[in-house]
Amino acid sequence: MTSALATVLVSDAMHAAKTRGASDVHLVPGLPPMLRIDGRLEAYAGAGISSNDLEQVALSLLGDAERERLNESGDATATVVDAGTTIRAHAARTANGVSVTLRFLAREVPSPRSLDLPDVLSDLVRSPRGLVMLGGPTGSGKSTTLASLIAMLNDTSARKIVTIEDPVEYRIAPRRSLIVQRQVGRDVRTFAEAIRGALRSDPDVIVIGEMRDTETISAAISAAETGHLVLATVHTGDVPQSIDRLVDAFPSDRAEHARGRIANVLLAVVCQRLVPRAAGSGRQLVAEVLIATDAVRHMIRDGKHHQLPSVMATSRRLGMQTLEAHLASLVARGAITTDCAEAAR
Repeated sequence: MTSALATVLVSDAMHAAKTRGASDVHLVPGLPPMLRIDGRLEAYAGAGISSNDLEQVALSLLGDAERERLNESGDATATVVDAGTTIRAHAARTANGVSVTLRFLAREVPSPRSLDLPDVLSDLVRSPRGLVMLGGPTGSGKSTTLASLIAMLNDTSARKIVTIEDPVEYRIAPRRSLIVQRQVGRDVRTFAEAIRGALRSDPDVIVIGEMRDTETISAAISAAETGHLVLATVHTGDVPQSIDRLVDAFPSDRAEHARGRIANVLLAVVCQRLVPRAAGSGRQLVAEVLIATDAVRHMIRDGKHHQLPSVMATSRRLGMQTLEAHLASLVARGAITTDCAEAAR
């Protein structure tokens, strides 16, 4: 297949993906495009794309800085606009050549209500200071949730919001708030450097696209300790894992100190995932919620993270909920099927 035909095939696959409501298009050397529709992969009709042609497709999607990152580290991510559609393009070098994942992003930032976010989360992000963590696996909608919360703050309060992302997925125009969006790898080298820089720019809210290393986690905690509201995501499966992820980032001889710092600044942990809707179109957000009450803070300081699910189960009046409880409520109202709920547990 020539590069021109490969480009046409990719364009056709993307058009089909948008028409069918796919979230992603996966391009792997030697295989036809794959579409992810409501969480499931489906092959798109067409021939496989050669590694050489797919590399040219990847390079056409990346800017100069991203191409350099691909050559140096083997991974690069960029946000591109194609025919009015915003797409997050990720290119990765593999044993068979460069593979590409294209994710479609909504043109408009959805509201917390349209995402069916827990009501308590909208209340928490109005806090003047502290740390709110959003956990969940890759593809669970964490970036969209963050953007939705930022847009809500933008509409309802006058605050300076600094976002640190890789890449910037949703561009949010200032309304009542002043919004500064920085992209790691383009505007600043690392998340940690960007957090330290943000602290010198008089922010009210700092949004961290991903806490992926000790330096970033420590900088995020420090930002919350110095009186800022910090919203951050972490790749974890549930609430206890999210707390463990922060603590385990530090050396064992500093774990007790780290637990104390986390307990002092934590406002909440929300872990989300997406499951197919019963109607057969789209996916439903499911979340477990932990609010940092005094009892929760004591458990974190003592390292008793395994007791947190019990607290969530018995504190629904405070806005907490377990994943199982949320799944059960969604089944009861017909939003998802019993089989989907069982698969999501």
